[in-house]
Amino acid sequence: MIINIAIDGPAGAGKSTVAKAAAKELGYIYVDTGALYRAVGVNALREGLNTKDAQAITGSLEKITVELKFENGSQQVYLNGSNVSEEIRTPAASMAASDVSAIPAVRSFLFDLQRDIAKHNNCIMDGRDIGTVVLPDARVKIFLTASPEVRAKRRYDELIAKGADVDFKKVLEELIERDYNDSHREIAPLKPAQDSVTVNTDDLSLEQSINMVVSVIKEKLQ
Repeated sequence: MIINIAIDGPAGAGKSTVAKAAAKELGYIYVDTGALYRAVGVNALREGLNTKDAQAITGSLEKITVELKFENGSQQVYLNGSNVSEEIRTPAASMAASDVSAIPAVRSFLFDLQRDIAKHNNCIMDGRDIGTVVLPDARVKIFLTASPEVRAKRRYDELIAKGADVDFKKVLEELIERDYNDSHREIAPLKPAQDSVTVNTDDLSLEQSINMVVSVIKEKLQ
């Protein structure tokens, strides 16, 4: 039997890091669906498109291919055959992803790809609508969250470590804006699935967060 696990939550909650580590421990494939939306956003930025212009973004989908490849145990994201795994992690890509993810055509474009991966693999898939829309029948659903300030500090530290020149206040403002956009969009808004388990990581270290999520998963799979 194929086992799918959904992890949803707001920007900067640590979904990718925690889900990736949990998948490794459990021997599952890790699928970062946010990376797919980031790739569409990066394509729009490259083309000089307004990421809020639904008609322009919808038209651009006809000319792009987005793929997830699993190389040496890690997920790599390809846009039109080019590896964009690093490029999609910039603040600009984050905001672009938030914009394009509100466009129905984009969600439809990526929906089948996400479902197909889950259909054929034991996987932990993270995003913002996995438990509510993409994998409503997932065996385990977790809503991973933390306060905006804690999430912004984590994102800020991550960007600084990569050598980026960023301002904490701006990181926090962009994160709060993205929270609002993601939770108020008409299509698949960010919200916990009714049968999900909420895990708040405000007072947890990364290792503790991973252990907590793995513990929830194991308990639910018993």
